[in-house]
Amino acid sequence: MESKKSSAVENGVIMWNFLLKELDNGVLVQIFKHLDIFESTSAIQRFTEALTKASTVQPVWETLDFSMLKSEFVKTPSEPFVWVNSGSDNTLYNLLFGALKLSQGKIKTLIFHYNLYLTNDQFIHMAVRCPLVRRLVFVSWNRIKRMGIRKAIRGWKDLESMTMPGIYNPRYVFEEISKHCKNFRELKVMGCIGIQFAYALTRCLPNLKVLSLRCSGLSKRALILILNKLKHLEVLNISHSCHVELVPDPYYEIEEYKFTGDIDPIIIEKASRLREFHTCIKESCIMCKRTRDDDGLVRWFKYEEGIWKHDEVSSLAL
Repeated sequence: MESKKSSAVENGVIMWNFLLKELDNGVLVQIFKHLDIFESTSAIQRFTEALTKASTVQPVWETLDFSMLKSEFVKTPSEPFVWVNSGSDNTLYNLLFGALKLSQGKIKTLIFHYNLYLTNDQFIHMAVRCPLVRRLVFVSWNRIKRMGIRKAIRGWKDLESMTMPGIYNPRYVFEEISKHCKNFRELKVMGCIGIQFAYALTRCLPNLKVLSLRCSGLSKRALILILNKLKHLEVLNISHSCHVELVPDPYYEIEEYKFTGDIDPIIIEKASRLREFHTCIKESCIMCKRTRDDDGLVRWFKYEEGIWKHDEVSSLAL
């Protein structure tokens, strides 16, 4: 009984400190406006107790959504290709620590903004404290080491869905998913998809059911390989993607990349077996134009806030 009371007090203190540090001043002002000055101490205690109690209700903590939080960063020419302000790192650490402490391991969905750069230590700490994760939306892997990704996936036995960046060779990722995540069924990739990516995907995850490659630069060879090898694939989304072709340049005797919005008839024929095949054939589509203009790697920061969350496949949209 005493330990339960001590735990409740500890959670209350954590919640109150969390509110004071992280809530906007305007929000705190509105809260205190409604507290009776003659009973402020007891009112604050009741407010904290109510919020702490609410935080232990399972549905509240099934999703940890940081899709509105961005790092303060500068792009760099060498790995990890980004420098993040220490104050930004500290804010993220405090938010993560508070949320993970209060969630008590109940989180099943993790969502991070595409410009939120976790450190390797933050990522591993989060993974260890969230063993029940079923869905991960995280595309800014710049500061995450391979071992960090491996360790996280090994602990996520219930992982079913992941949104990830289009890295060159993700075999180490897909191998871990194949070994440890038996219910994995859907994948979304944000970035360019080449033949190496397709080889790793088809060899390691042959039972994949849903795949979204929207707003990406797609190699024709990679797409045909995916359609040929993923026999259990039911849903494929290539809406607003541009198709990359190698075109010989006789003058310089080299091959150059050409980006086109046209879908090869062979791809359409092979995709006809799918339950859902999402494409965009509007010549005036602004999103298709953006993907081509950005050479198959959409610069989301240039466009409407939140548009990166969209997906024609409902289970992958945010």
